[in-house]
Amino acid sequence: MKEIISQFLSHSDDLEIILFGNGLIHSTYRVEKAGEPAYILQKVNTLVFKKPLDISSNLERLSSFLISNDREVFFPLPVKTIGGEDYAVYNGDYFRLTPYVKNSHSLDACASANEAYEAAFQFGRFTAAFEGMDVHQLKPSIPGFHDLAFRWEQFMQSLENGNSDRKKIAANQISFVMENKRIVDRFNLILQSTQYKQRVTHHDTKINNVLFNESGKSICPIDLDTVMPGYFISDLGDMFRTYLSPGSEEETNLDTVFVRHEFYQAIVEGYMEKMSDILTADEKEMISYAGEFMIFMQAIRFLADFLNDDIYYGIRYEMNNYDRTVNQLHLLKSFQRIQH
Repeated sequence: MKEIISQFLSHSDDLEIILFGNGLIHSTYRVEKAGEPAYILQKVNTLVFKKPLDISSNLERLSSFLISNDREVFFPLPVKTIGGEDYAVYNGDYFRLTPYVKNSHSLDACASANEAYEAAFQFGRFTAAFEGMDVHQLKPSIPGFHDLAFRWEQFMQSLENGNSDRKKIAANQISFVMENKRIVDRFNLILQSTQYKQRVTHHDTKINNVLFNESGKSICPIDLDTVMPGYFISDLGDMFRTYLSPGSEEETNLDTVFVRHEFYQAIVEGYMEKMSDILTADEKEMISYAGEFMIFMQAIRFLADFLNDDIYYGIRYEMNNYDRTVNQLHLLKSFQRIQH
């Protein structure tokens, strides 16, 4: 590890390198030395992000736009190696070093409406800061990531080619999904309309991707690997999916999986504080759809993986993906009830 650090810092002696956080994608470490600024070191997961240089290209374009347009939005950017490279490469693996934001912390779960508001405000502020940017300058770091039409096709293929025994087990879930195909149809209408604009979108708006200070105020979004062109329903929908329910997607006690109304209002209020003047009238009518869109898409991804014998998502036990599907469809029903 110190050999990797030495590619970034000329003085890498006496550094303490500690495993940091609980992220599922990258391996993350905190690098510190008494009396000196701390850093975050990450080993980039190239199985998920197959072109790490596309990420660094995107970050440079984002930073350049903010500077050129005098937009005061902060997020920590990786530092270059001593040789001026974006990554340190060691045994074929890519590592990056980012300054640690002093007196900051992240949250593992959204426990209050105020936290929901603060996080939503940061993600709305982030997208609003790039209004006017040609989003097609950005490269898709994960092609098709939030493309519901693509995910639906994957699901249909799993129905055709998946495990027949598992199809029987999940018959009720498959039936409910088919009854809600209108969610996919509505997404296809968005793709065809000029009233729904692609913008600079974070695409991974879980609460642990926002830094908070010691007073509980949000500081900035982090983990910008998935920033690419997208629709606002991706960011708003991901917040709905992951903040609204006390129980996570892993919860099998469905009594804890439901929509907290005050959290819904807080998310909309926080996000719209900066986005209200930017979204079109047609887009504003899609605010509640954002939740259906994201919850439904994650449900069919879990279900397709279950039918395909768990080839994508890591599982802790045999029926894990089935239980995740049941969980997300239960959340979808709860979300749909608050819309009526």
